Amino acid sequence: MEKVAVITGGGHGIGKAAAEAFRREGMAVCTADILPGCSFTGDIGRREDLEAFARQVTALYGRVDVLVNNAPPPMKGIDECSYEDFQYALAVGVTAPFYLTRLFLPVFAPGASVINISSSRDRMSQAQTESYTAAKGGISALTHAMAVSLAGRVRVNSISPGWIETRGAEHDGPDALQQPVGRVGRPEDIAELILFLAGDKAGFITGENICVDGGMTKLMIYHGDAGWTYSP
Repeated sequence: MEKVAVITGGGHGIGKAAAEAFRREGMAVCTADILPGCSFTGDIGRREDLEAFARQVTALYGRVDVLVNNAPPPMKGIDECSYEDFQYALAVGVTAPFYLTRLFLPVFAPGASVINISSSRDRMSQAQTESYTAAKGGISALTHAMAVSLAGRVRVNSISPGWIETRGAEHDGPDALQQPVGRVGRPEDIAELILFLAGDKAGFITGENICVDGGMTKLMIYHGDAGWTYSP
């Protein structure tokens, strides 16, 4: 029987790369995005759109083998982020992954896998990023909670990407060299891990968060160290 992968934010970047990777494996892929061009066009920050997407997938296939909660929340800082802005970021980044997982519970196939896309910002921050950072921290914690609740039914893991260039730009010089691996990440770097976590070879992994950031979160930075300077 054909396996089915469902991906939110599947029209670009990491989601698009993951969709292409699953198709290469011979799987059917259902994608949702706020921009046209995917299987479903809608706003996953809205309950009605989540329910409509779940109905469409269920009607077409009657099963889900992999769910990738990838759609990114907006990033706004405390100086400009309104109450409504913050609530919407949480709706996209935390509520939607929770609710979509819940909607698919009746149709998850044996051995199914949920993969949540968090961010290295779940553990480190730049200023004025509160809405995005809070949502990414939330999805990392939600991951291990759902892994425990769904034990024996669905494996649930998350990935925390670092700097992933999703628009095709080339980066060299300091932008690349500051990364311990010497380059900025590509969507395919994350798609390959998504593919692994979805497969049988990852059958003993659940509740885990894996940071894929070229080593940046392991790089200790002090003023004057390795050419770094601080200007208050």
